[in-house]
Amino acid sequence: MANTAILLLITVLATATVVSASPATPARRSRFLLVGGTVHPPLPTYDCSKKSAEACLVPGSAGPACCGGQCVDIVASAEHCGGCNKACKHGRTCCGGHCVDLLSDKKNCGSCSNRCTKKCYNGFCDYAE
Repeated sequence: MANTAILLLITVLATATVVSASPATPARRSRFLLVGGTVHPPLPTYDCSKKSAEACLVPGSAGPACCGGQCVDIVASAEHCGGCNKACKHGRTCCGGHCVDLLSDKKNCGSCSNRCTKKCYNGFCDYAE
């Protein structure tokens, strides 16, 4: 009986050491939050309303306008370009509050405020003339 108790005790201790020696499974993280090996947390959201729109003027806010209860930048946001809920169509970018096509717009060729002297073609100024 004593031999069985000792054998049982040794088995329990061996199992406990194997379980505690195995590394703990790390918490799962989304690979989309990793850029360059560093974690970029989401931007803070600021709740606002028509009565408390000044919350959007606080430094660190997403933008100075209050749209649908959240602070947004109506100058650069594709969902609120130039005003609340004025979304840019597919393939267009918000530059200075206007939806533009960066591939053909002479005033915003390839990027916002990149002006061409003659023509914008596929995002390049005066290409192949």
